[in-house]
Amino acid sequence: MPALNTSPLIPRGDLFGNPTRAAGKISPDGQWLSWLAPKDGVLNIWIAPADNPDQAKAMTDATDRPIRQYFWSPDSQSLLYIQDKGGDENFLLYGVNIASGEETTLTPFENTRVDIVGGSESIRDKILVGLNNRDPEFHDVHLLDLNSGELTLVIENNSYAGFMADDTLTVRMALRQNEAGGTDYFRVVDNKVEEEPFTSTEMEDALTTSPAGYTRDGSILYWLDSRDRNTAALFAEDVASGERTLIAENDRADIGGTIRDRETGEVQAYSVNYLKTEWTALDADIGASLDWLGTQLEGEYGISSRTDDDQTWIVWNDPLTAPTATYIYDRQAQTLTPFYVTRPELEGAPLQPMYPVEIASRDGLTLPSYLTLPAGVAMDGNGSPSASSPMVLLVHGGPWARDDYGFNSIHQMLANRGYAVLSVNFRGSTGFGKDFLNAANKQWGLAMHDDLIDATNWAITQGITGKDQVAIMGGSYGGYATLAGLAFTPETFACGVDIVGPSNLETLLDTIPPYWAPLVKIFHERMGDPNTEEGLALLKAASPLYKADQITKPLLIAQGANDPRVKQAESDQIVGAMKDAGIPVTYVLYPDEGHGFAKPTNNIAFFAIAENFLAECLGARAEPLGDVLLPSSAEILEGAEHVAGLANALAE
Repeated sequence: MPALNTSPLIPRGDLFGNPTRAAGKISPDGQWLSWLAPKDGVLNIWIAPADNPDQAKAMTDATDRPIRQYFWSPDSQSLLYIQDKGGDENFLLYGVNIASGEETTLTPFENTRVDIVGGSESIRDKILVGLNNRDPEFHDVHLLDLNSGELTLVIENNSYAGFMADDTLTVRMALRQNEAGGTDYFRVVDNKVEEEPFTSTEMEDALTTSPAGYTRDGSILYWLDSRDRNTAALFAEDVASGERTLIAENDRADIGGTIRDRETGEVQAYSVNYLKTEWTALDADIGASLDWLGTQLEGEYGISSRTDDDQTWIVWNDPLTAPTATYIYDRQAQTLTPFYVTRPELEGAPLQPMYPVEIASRDGLTLPSYLTLPAGVAMDGNGSPSASSPMVLLVHGGPWARDDYGFNSIHQMLANRGYAVLSVNFRGSTGFGKDFLNAANKQWGLAMHDDLIDATNWAITQGITGKDQVAIMGGSYGGYATLAGLAFTPETFACGVDIVGPSNLETLLDTIPPYWAPLVKIFHERMGDPNTEEGLALLKAASPLYKADQITKPLLIAQGANDPRVKQAESDQIVGAMKDAGIPVTYVLYPDEGHGFAKPTNNIAFFAIAENFLAECLGARAEPLGDVLLPSSAEILEGAEHVAGLANALAE
């Protein structure tokens, strides 16, 4: 591939290291800009006056795990963020006072996971939070004073999966899974949950129907609703009368995000994401702003933050073949002021375009997918590439999630190394209606896997790749799909990379986090019920562990020791089975990580191992390992000899 030889190698650190800046926001009062940026190598929250962005200062002092999620208090007096320990997903809530710089642990409990139940535009110094410190299965609702830290119990919860409140921070609704695997919705009056639900869903609608919030005065309840239809539409329900009005619908995809009026809470615009995100405005002023932004920005864009007066927006722009940039948008003046470029080191790098494609499954479904080709390989008007390349089938997690159009660090690294990369929204992926979602029920390792095989065969037929040139790779469900691919269809893939993937569906369901217990029925209905003979047989048949002896191709497994969802035992089991069968496997453990890898040093180390593993298998190029393992916590428990340079790197 001559063009690849002249294309510069993009350093791993430029793709997987800390961003220069990320998650830019503006305080509700418009006085402050905020963002995430490294401080001594660890992502922390920074702020600067909106009228003097150069006067930046760090407001937090995380020294181990990066801060990845934060938000402003409604009164603009403090910054709030969540953080866990070592990837255990017991997220606590922390607050930093802007004036004093003092940091407070707002939920100071052990083995506790906080949920945000509700915020308010009118009560600006308080929010509602859910805490499972009393019972790990259920979140009790508390009123939290953001400035004093005082927690007041509102509802003790012994059976509900979640709650919804209005703008007065009054809890209005509780939800609970029903016996069918659907959801029952209950009115809450004076913090008491009514005995009978006011509405319900069947299991088939449970993942495509949900309440989407109240208007500011509490008179309208919005729903994203797939009942009596396929795709989820946006409805407005009059709370007093129960009358429902259809606001928006789309035949190909569920209604996604909305933009709400800052004063009234009414929907002003909505998005639909089939292959790409498209916004439709219901409000003329919002429509004019979105249209103007569309004339100024190439590729995808969106709003990440708005001031109370709605005159200033923080807007991100993803051009795909250049690094993502963020701007300060003054709506009245119609100006876009550069805020930052997330990864300026990628400016001028040979980033590759992403092609949205539709692939037909063997039983007639359409699989919305995304293809990235290596440097020097182009797609012609008929959808055929100018040359064949080795390919990585990159499978998303969930499985009740989806792949999207946009910049993807893994796609870019692999394409830069010489691979075509294909991400497939297989059946069970969300956003494409309930029929597509429910076509995956009890189809782990069956029709869900067939979709991935069909996509692989499509790529071969299109000349994108060759029959023996495809690797499979993914995290969580994507890791499971990797194991299933090598165990169930051992001739299809040349090798596989499994990141925190379950190998035994029975033990996976037996060890779910306690706070998932109120939703366990949906796992049983969609995967198989281990409490029935038929369900248990289904789970065992779909578990790669029991066919580990049929794996014949190279396999790399990576696992976080503190993963609460896919326990380390899931990787340990299949590695042990492969060793017993005398089958080579490379196993990397991160003792300070959970379900995926948060620390950049660990991410960089993992992708260093992965790209050299893939190069050994498929023959594309790789950046040498060098001393990448030294700053990481990676422990190579098995098979260092199967990755080029790994044994030497360990010896240094």
